[in-house]
Order: sequence, then structure tokens, then C-alpha cells
Amino acid sequence: MLCVREQEKQAWVHSGEGGCKRVMQASRKKKEFFACAMRGMTLWRAHCLCLVVLLIPLQGNSHPQCLDYKPPFQPPEPLLFCKEYAKFGCCDLDRDNQISQRFYQIMDYFDHTGFMACGKYIRSILCQECSPYAAHLYDAEDANTPMRELPGLCGNYCGDYWLHCRYTLSLLINSNETYAIEEDRSKFCKYLELKDPEYCYPNVLSNDDLNANLGDVKADPQGCIQLCLEEVANGLRNPVAMIHANDGTHRFFVAEQLGYVWTYLPNGSRIDRPFLNLTKAVLTSPWAGDERGFLCIALHPRFTKVKKAYVYYSVSVKKQEKIRISEFIVSDSDMNMLDHSSERTLLEVDEPASNHNGGQLMFGLDGYLYIFIGDGGKAGDPFGKFGNSQNKSTLLGKVLRIDVDNNDYGAPYSIPSDNPFVGEKDSRPEIYAYGVRNMWRCSIDRGDPVSGRGRGRMFCGDVGQNKYEEVDLIEKGGNYGWRAKEGFSCYDNKLCSNSSLNDILPIFAYPHKIGKSVTGGYIYRGCQMPNLNGLYIFGDFMSGRLMSLKENTETGKWNYKEICMGADKTCRFPKLINSYYKYIISFGEDEAGELYFLATGAASATARAGVVYKIVDPSRRAPPGKCSFKPTPVNIKGKLIHFSPKEEFVINKKPSTTAIPKPKPTKPSTTPRPRAPMTTRRVAPATTVRPSTPRPHALHTTPRPRPPSLTTARPSYWTAAPKTTAKTHTSRPGKRGRGKPRRKGDRRGRPRAGTPRLVSADGRKDRGRVEIFVRGEWGTVCDDMFNIQAAAVVCRQLGFPVALRVAKRAELGAGGSGVRILLDDVECEGTERTLLHCKHAKLGKNNCSHDEDVGVVCGHYEHAVE
Repeated sequence: MLCVREQEKQAWVHSGEGGCKRVMQASRKKKEFFACAMRGMTLWRAHCLCLVVLLIPLQGNSHPQCLDYKPPFQPPEPLLFCKEYAKFGCCDLDRDNQISQRFYQIMDYFDHTGFMACGKYIRSILCQECSPYAAHLYDAEDANTPMRELPGLCGNYCGDYWLHCRYTLSLLINSNETYAIEEDRSKFCKYLELKDPEYCYPNVLSNDDLNANLGDVKADPQGCIQLCLEEVANGLRNPVAMIHANDGTHRFFVAEQLGYVWTYLPNGSRIDRPFLNLTKAVLTSPWAGDERGFLCIALHPRFTKVKKAYVYYSVSVKKQEKIRISEFIVSDSDMNMLDHSSERTLLEVDEPASNHNGGQLMFGLDGYLYIFIGDGGKAGDPFGKFGNSQNKSTLLGKVLRIDVDNNDYGAPYSIPSDNPFVGEKDSRPEIYAYGVRNMWRCSIDRGDPVSGRGRGRMFCGDVGQNKYEEVDLIEKGGNYGWRAKEGFSCYDNKLCSNSSLNDILPIFAYPHKIGKSVTGGYIYRGCQMPNLNGLYIFGDFMSGRLMSLKENTETGKWNYKEICMGADKTCRFPKLINSYYKYIISFGEDEAGELYFLATGAASATARAGVVYKIVDPSRRAPPGKCSFKPTPVNIKGKLIHFSPKEEFVINKKPSTTAIPKPKPTKPSTTPRPRAPMTTRRVAPATTVRPSTPRPHALHTTPRPRPPSLTTARPSYWTAAPKTTAKTHTSRPGKRGRGKPRRKGDRRGRPRAGTPRLVSADGRKDRGRVEIFVRGEWGTVCDDMFNIQAAAVVCRQLGFPVALRVAKRAELGAGGSGVRILLDDVECEGTERTLLHCKHAKLGKNNCSHDEDVGVVCGHYEHAVE
């Protein structure tokens, strides 16, 4: 192809500066212009005024993150265009195809020479949206700051790009504003350069530290797995159990030691009426350390048809303390409440002491109800010649299995015919396993989601006596050794040497220097965090440690790793936190298999210091859409109490403007936490303060350790923010490493084109009239063709992961006479960066009035209730 026309080519060659611009003006054909520019770029230089300046991005201290503010993922299908990110990144095949289409649309402006010279630059720049570090490259780690239009380039790479293909910039951002800087290398690269030599493109690809084990679970130098948390519920009084109905509603139920059970919806809201209220019957007290109370609840495995619930709680009958197992039926008038008059006692067991009450109730995959009862209390199981646990004529210190089906008109339960001790003399037929001390929290393995391996295995944590805590796999007829053994060690030497003991050893045991009261957990089998599949996560009530076990399938042995809270940079995602209350009471699963734990800061049945935390792996997520579900609607009677998290999100923490001080030795603080009704302490598991009193499964408070920010080692590429001086401005909230003074003419305070905001009369941040910043002014958007996908683009820019609905006909307010309508006929797919990247009418052109101004309602949960 010739450069437009031969005479124009000659005019360009002889004219020097500005020649291609005259050709451009003469031809009005970008394709011809860019072919022309590629042949003659080296013959001239120009100097123009820089019209646009990008914000300098956050330097260092970054982590893998996509433009939707979530972790990267492994694409379910190989990428065909941005192949370098086919194994791990931020694009699925659909997005990869969209990037490919845009590339060829741009390259259509070039002839073969231009294609060969500039294609590699255009492709590389476009594909950085798929990079695991896309959020950093686009300055999008903070949802509250505007995102740059192109990824940040390294200085040398930008220089090469300017030298060979500088006139392609306007095609990449679809704007004519860049013409003025294309001829000045320093201004050109100031616009594109990322002032971070480690994270800019292409250096980020060759950085061994950043790319080592990318996508794997993070661990600190000591091997401690770094995870994060999401606060799900709070204000609870010793939350002892969390269960789900497995009925498609994705409700979950949380039981308090006091005797309340509460219903929570998938959006986090709680129904104000309790699912169950047994506070008048439950035996407990406000004393810190009282193990009696409402201890567990289980729903029938076919709850959609058999609407029954089973509960385990302490009672006093004629001054005799007992364990009671009861059955309730769901109310005919309210699916979120049990009929309190329907209680039917299935089983009662006398308790010789007030501790070691056991407290686990659950259904196995066989449909039978399993009941885990403690050894009766005191210390060392002193009852009888061998203790209760080895005595099969008593139910204390046992795992029971009973059949509660078809019991409406006869006995409250029947005995499964294959129970191991049916027909054995002097043995209770309910017994499934024995020799347990005080099993606290058990779970059933759902099995590997692909192979099904492990499905049905039963894991339990058994609280120890003086030396060891243990985790057991429960088998039919198994003897778990207590009181002969504690963990792998002998406790009663005489019983331990008995050759007929034939006990089953734990899969793991740990000494009391690590923790003094195990809380059994779950094998993770959820969808959202594929790295955690097969990991058994459990904790210790006394020390506050979170721990994990991973099975070696070849040897059958379980490998131990401690779990630590990720540093601020690791957990810098929306809604995540990295600290928790230390008294880990229980674990739970939701209907989708995601994992939670329940903890408190004040170990009393009356203290509202309990919190439910969701466990989150920030290193890798499932591909978008894979884990989505649509809950079955729930009919609600009463009111909803909307969830409000109390902890500050890591992403909202303001960076320090001074170097972190060295910790000084101080005495443990005894100041109560303001919002907890009793003395409350926070814990970072890696630096827990362990209590000196070796009281198994006791509930009491201990001093709070030093905050993790003072003890966590910084990565090699982290540097402290500069000290504030008279000549140095502090960094912008939420962004680190930006302590440079503002130069005259800088436009950093001005929003970027396409930045939205929500304007509401009551000042709410999650809803309002949509206004967009374009060409130096704010204006409204017409509701014609504006759909939920367009709302999603707006909400995502504002830091909300979900758009709840679109409000049309100026429902959320109309713009005033001084506000122009800037956008009309907006059509989005939902993946665009801003509304300007969607299809729309010409800027400022519309056929509507302010009576048609559109508004949106954003939220953090897909099914949030307004």
C-alpha cells in the first residue's frame, strides 16, 4: 500500500515535522495514516503539550489480583490468544476471544509492515488484562481510585514502543487526546510508565520472586499457610454450632450456648425470630468455662420432606444433670421456626459431673443419627475399674448410632441392625465406637468433587487430659484408647499394657505447648477455593491456633501445617480481614461446601462477643461463574436484621506514613475491647499467648498478643512509606508508596474520564442517581436500554461486587437544570471497564430528559435485601 497518494507521500517526506498529521488531515483514513507513520517515524521528532497525566501507581507491596478485585484463577479451557496466561491469570476463554477481536480490529488500520512492527506491542499491552498482576498494572488494587486505561509499562519497553509505534496509542485508548503527546518521548512515557521496576510490564514476567509458585497457597518462611477471613455474623453469645438445611435455600443456622438458634439468609441477613428458643430449658450459666448448655443441632438429611430437627443440650431434672437428645418438627406456619410444642425426647443420659458433656450430633451418609457423648467428667475418667469410656454397658465416652426414621408412632428410635455390638452381652446396642474422652466437633467428608475419594469419612477432635490433643477417624466398632491412652502416649500404664486393648491410633496428636483443647474441623470440599481441596482445617480453643492436615495418599500419613493470617498485602481484597477472636469454639460448612469457624472474645454464654468467620484463600479462586448458584426463595415472617461487619477490612486500612516502630516489651493489656461485654482479646495465630492453666476445653480469657503488623516479616520488595515532612505529601488513603509532592499542573485530583458516582438525597454510598465524569464535567445517564449489566459496570468501579437492580424514571433522583445528560442508549455486556467502553450514543447527544435519569443499587451480596 502507498502512503495515501504519491504526492502526499512526497509532501510528507519533505515537510518533516507534522507531515503525517497533514496526511491524516488530507486522507481522514487512519489505516493509511498509520501505514505512513510506520515508514517515516524515524525521520522527524516533534514536541507537543502533554494533555493527559496518569496517576503514578502503587509501588511495591502488591499481590496477584484481577481487575474485578478478586484473585486470579486457572482458566477452565486453554486460552488461544493470550497464551502466556493459559495456566493462571485473569481471563477465561470468552474474555480471551474478546481481546483477540479487539486486537484484529486495531490491526486492521495497518498494512503488513505496520502489522509486523507494531503487532507485538499491541498484543502484549492488550493481554496484560489477563496477567495475574493485572490490578497492579492497571492501578486498580483500590476500588475507590480510578483505573488507568492501559497497563503500566517499564521505562525501556515504553521507549522502544514510542520509537517504533507511538502513533498507535490513540487506537488503544480510543481517544484523540493523545495526539499531543505522541511526539515527545518523555511525556509519552510519563503517561504510560509504571514507576515500579518490579511490577511494570514486561519485568513482572521475569521476576522470579513474583512468579514462583504463582497460584499456590501462600506460606511464610516457616511454612505457615497464609489465609484470610470474611466476617459473616457477629454479636453472638458463644456460638457453638453452624449447620445448613441442604434444601436449596442456602440458609444457615447458628446455635448459641444459651439456647437460641438463629436463621441466616445467603445475603447475610438474620431473621429476627429464632429458629428455636430453648433458653428456659437449657442448663448453663454465665460463668466463663461452663461447658453445659445448648451444644448442637442437626437437621434431618431429607429436610425438604422430613422437616425434623434434632438437638443436644444440658438439662437439670430433679437436681440431676442430664444430656438430652430431642426431636422437633418445623412449624406448619413458618419454615424458619420449629414448633416448640413438638419436642419429643429421644434419649437422656445422666451426667456425673458438669464437664465432659461431649456435644456433637450429626447424620452420616447412611442416614443414621450419630451422637458423641463425653466420658462423664472430672479428670482421668475415674468411674469404675476401667472408666466409663472402656465400659460398653454405659453410653458415656461413646459414639452412638441410632435410626430416627419411621418413629412417629412407636419407639423414639431404633437400632441399626449392623451396629457393631448388637447382641453382645452387657453392651449397649446404640454404641458405634468407644474409648473416647470428650469429642468436640466432628464432620463428614463430602469427598473429592471429581473422584469422590474420601466420601463418608468421619473426622473428630478429641480433647485430651494433661499432655495431648488428638484428631481421629471414626470407624465402626473402633476403640479409641481412652483412658488407657492419651494421643499416642500411655495415660493409664496398666490399661495401656493390656494386649486386648487393640485401640485405633489418632491420625494426628499435638502436645499442650501448641494447644490445650482441640476443636475438630472439616475437610474442605467447597468450590470457591480449589487450592484447599482435601485440606482438613481445625483449631484449638485455648491457644487460638488454626491448623491443617493434608493426607499423603501414598503413605496414608497426615502432614501438619499451621495456618496463619495473611499479611495486609496478602488479604488486600474486598471484604477480607486478617484477625479473629482467639477462642475457636466450632467449625461449620454452608450448603455449597465453603468452610467457616465460630469464635468468641469473651468465653461466656451471655457475652455477645461471638463471630462467624468464613475461611478464604487469597491466592487462587475458581473460574468466574463456576460456583454460582440461585437459592430457592425463602418465605419470611417477621423482620430481617441486616448484617453489618464490625472489623475493618484490610483494603480500607490506611497505610502508615512512618516506618513501623520496633516492638518494645510491655505487660499484657487488660483493657476490655470496647464493643465486647466482657474482657475481650484479639489474636494473631502466629503470635498467640497461651494460657498457663491446663484446663481441657475450658472457656476463659487470656491476654491479647501483640498485633501481627509488628511481628510479621516483610517481603524483600516491601519498603516503608516515607516520613511526612514539610516538602512531602502523605500518600492517598488506601494506596502505598505515593509520597511524592504534586507538581504544578498535575491533574491527579481530577477524576478520569468514565469515573462514575452515585448521588442520593440521603447520602447513601450504595445507591443513587448515576453520574459520569466526561470531558471535565459530571453528567447524568439516560435509562434507555440501561440494564443490569450496565449497572454491574458502575457498581464494580465503585467497589461493589454486585449490582442489585436498576432504578429507572429518576426513581433515585433527577439531575438539576445545571447538570447535562451525557450518555444515552447505553448497552453493556457487564465486563467493560467503564460505561464509556460500552455501546452508547454520541457523548452529549440524547433524546431524553432528567425524568429518565437512571439510578442503580449496589451491594456486596448477590441476594442482598434492600
